[in-house]
Amino acid sequence: MTTAPAIELRTHTTLNTVRGDLLDVYADVRAPLLHLPNYAITAFGERLDRHAAEPGFTAVLAYADGQPVGYAYANTIEHGDRYWQRTTPTPAEKYTERSAVALKEIGVRPAWRKTGTARRIHDTLLATRNEPHVTLMVNPAAGNGKVHALYTSWGYEDIGRSQPSPASPTLTVMIRPT
Repeated sequence: MTTAPAIELRTHTTLNTVRGDLLDVYADVRAPLLHLPNYAITAFGERLDRHAAEPGFTAVLAYADGQPVGYAYANTIEHGDRYWQRTTPTPAEKYTERSAVALKEIGVRPAWRKTGTARRIHDTLLATRNEPHVTLMVNPAAGNGKVHALYTSWGYEDIGRSQPSPASPTLTVMIRPT
């Protein structure tokens, strides 16, 4: 598949109606890593529930023929948020002085990769936001560096590192204007 013409993008501000779809897509997206504690479906479900309860939660899901094929979700982070506290070096004040949107997860089923679906989901999610910056964390080794390179091509730049939990690898923190 080289294009994604037949997807429907749905935006949600609560988790209750799409939690199952998010878990299903996550399991497919992260299948090779599910044996690792940080990537286990239960660990993802706990993070998802916590993030959904935080301010500004928004999720965008892509559907093809009624089946979920990709997702992204984000929430608002404020000055002093634990997200910024775990980032080293300390991010520049221009990024943290106002609220920002933290893209917590984005994933597309393997059959839908390289179709533009991830970018369409990403852009649809950001279209709902009014924060001046969007930040995300990426495993620099993911896809042999291809995921980091993709985010760079979308305009993100590295600003630091973070290890959100003891089970998590050290991640690269990236940011760009919304």
